[in-house]
Amino acid sequence: MQQVIINFLNSTGFSAFTWQHGIMILISLVLLYLAIGKGFEPLLLVPIAFGMMLTNLPLAEMMKAHSGHDPGGLLWYFYQGDELGIFPPIIFMGVGAMTDFGPLIANPKSLLLGAAAQFGIFTTFLGAILLNFTAKQAGAIGIIGGADGPTAIFLASKLAPELLGAIAVAAYSYMALVPIIQPPIMKALTTKKERVIKMDQLRPVSKKEKVIFPIMVTIVVSLILPPAATLIGMLMLGNLFKECGVTNRLSDTAANALINIVTIFLGTSVGASATAENFLTPETIKIIVLGVLAFAVGTAAGVLLAKLMNKLSGGTINPLIGSAGVSAVPMAARVSQTVGQKENPSNFLLMHAMGPNVAGVIGSAVAAGVMLSLFG
Repeated sequence: MQQVIINFLNSTGFSAFTWQHGIMILISLVLLYLAIGKGFEPLLLVPIAFGMMLTNLPLAEMMKAHSGHDPGGLLWYFYQGDELGIFPPIIFMGVGAMTDFGPLIANPKSLLLGAAAQFGIFTTFLGAILLNFTAKQAGAIGIIGGADGPTAIFLASKLAPELLGAIAVAAYSYMALVPIIQPPIMKALTTKKERVIKMDQLRPVSKKEKVIFPIMVTIVVSLILPPAATLIGMLMLGNLFKECGVTNRLSDTAANALINIVTIFLGTSVGASATAENFLTPETIKIIVLGVLAFAVGTAAGVLLAKLMNKLSGGTINPLIGSAGVSAVPMAARVSQTVGQKENPSNFLLMHAMGPNVAGVIGSAVAAGVMLSLFG
């Protein structure tokens, strides 16, 4: 009987529990608190945090790799969708089906703001090189500055799969913290006079323009940067479903059921990749620090270009919309709206900020294509 009890105790997770497991579980609980208690991107952080908790429960073997006749853990099979680059493009298709490119079409200049916000990607790339990461790893880390989780996962799976867990958790965590990270930077770089600027209403955009846009963007971007075709193509396919008017069922599926299902698989498997052995390393700390730098530089670059455009336009552009050039849709646009309304309650910047915001989605995919062209 004594041996039976000993064998049972040795079979429990407590027998293999280490302080590293404790730290990772604590981190997962903090992320769950931010998601549930504070409402920071719960659709992303809840599955990521729970996946992180599951993978760090000793002996549960949720991420055990398949070997011969020995089956792998459940989350390992989910993870293949990340590693093979399947889930992120499907997420992009759903995003496309939910996105209105009308504000960008009505104001093409906002494409420049989306491009400026990607400056954080290349700044962080250089920073990662200085911290002794390889060029491929630096490219994967830099994409955090695009504020686009699926793009970060897609690029990391191609260039630096060994860093995928840390990059994905950092990217999604900072996406959730956009309402906290951006406002201080926006206020520091703008004056009260600039923040209260009211912008003219955008022109109406025709259905024909909205149908042509995704087709032309796919052709042009894919010809210039073939590695970007996967993300751009799926993004624009989803948008074409939405705008063409004859595929309502496909648009509804892509924007709702499909993206929700894939988000569950992607989120839990990404969280599960953050094992104690892979996550609690000096490299992870560097990635987290570089992630903050990426968001800060991207936000600042967008605001500064918007300030310049405001000067050149004779004071008709509110620089706050420049911060929306990062790819966190529609959260970054909402932050521009919130900060603007605090300064002037009658100001409505949301639609103006959506132009740079959706341009940022395109910009992050293009930046990923550049990195793949250079180092893939």
